[in-house]
Amino acid sequence: MKLLLASFVSLAALTTAWSAPPTGPGLRLDRTHLLSYRADDGKVRPVRSVDDWQKRRQEIVQGMLAVMGPVPDLSQRVPLDVRVEEETEVGSYVRRRITYQSEPASRAQAYLLIPKTALSGERTAPGVLCLMSTDNQRGNKQTVGVLEGRPGRAYAAELAERGYVAIAPAYPLLADYQPDLAKLGYQSGTMKAIWDNMRALDLLEALPHVRKGGFGAIGHSLGGHNSIYTAVLDERIRVVISSCGFDSFLDYYDGNDAVWQTGKGWTQTRYMPRLAAYPRKDIPFDFHELLGALAPRPVYVNAPVNDGNFRWQSVDRIAAAAGQIYQLYDVPALLRVDHPDCEH
Repeated sequence: MKLLLASFVSLAALTTAWSAPPTGPGLRLDRTHLLSYRADDGKVRPVRSVDDWQKRRQEIVQGMLAVMGPVPDLSQRVPLDVRVEEETEVGSYVRRRITYQSEPASRAQAYLLIPKTALSGERTAPGVLCLMSTDNQRGNKQTVGVLEGRPGRAYAAELAERGYVAIAPAYPLLADYQPDLAKLGYQSGTMKAIWDNMRALDLLEALPHVRKGGFGAIGHSLGGHNSIYTAVLDERIRVVISSCGFDSFLDYYDGNDAVWQTGKGWTQTRYMPRLAAYPRKDIPFDFHELLGALAPRPVYVNAPVNDGNFRWQSVDRIAAAAGQIYQLYDVPALLRVDHPDCEH
């Protein structure tokens, strides 16, 4: 309950006290040099303490919200009204297809996987937010193994087999989850997904068989960057695993402008349409800063050498920049990047 109340306070601050950071030539702070911040007098100063870093971190979050749109205010945090639409026993766990009231005018969809030992009261289990990869046919069904897809994508099912309570929300505007973003007041599908994820954490928080004290977040591709976005805004996530989820906006598809046009790539309605309004170098946040904003929480990044979507060399540059902040917290080993010899 303390974690949930702290999250409410933090979100209230985000929805009432943010404004877009300065952008444009010479105004955006260096994404690779995180040990600098903009002081109250507007001058750029070196980060010498965690307190200094928190000022830079606030500007990073402001940059996110300038592109994604604001976090819904607390009036949208209505009772969850969880409904079990289907329940299936799967070996050592129970899989439930559920809906929950994400906000007054929208019910989100998810799968909830609960080990039988937790359901029986033998023990409590840690909870994990399992975020789906891009799949417009299977949606989150692939994440829980209901429909087979590419190998390695059913990580929610694998975690449930290992004794975790796993919740796998659907992603807006993919497969059969089609909320009306404009009617709901969202400026991006990304923010709708983040809010549904936050409400999924509320749901985990309320379950008696889920261990208290924080959660994990894991995702591949689309889920890889959404695990990061959600964790930046919700500190109840205590550990993050991101697989094939990002490189720098500057390096996306080797900087090919053909994939950086309105309605394509990152700028699709289901992601962040506002990105199309920025020259890439002026986008007010990048993954260097987002990984830094996760410090000092443990982060594991899987960045294959043959990933056709995101470049592993770019990931290394991002990790080097974020590593400055992990070093500031004196926990450099808690940010780890691996490069398996495989594809996306």
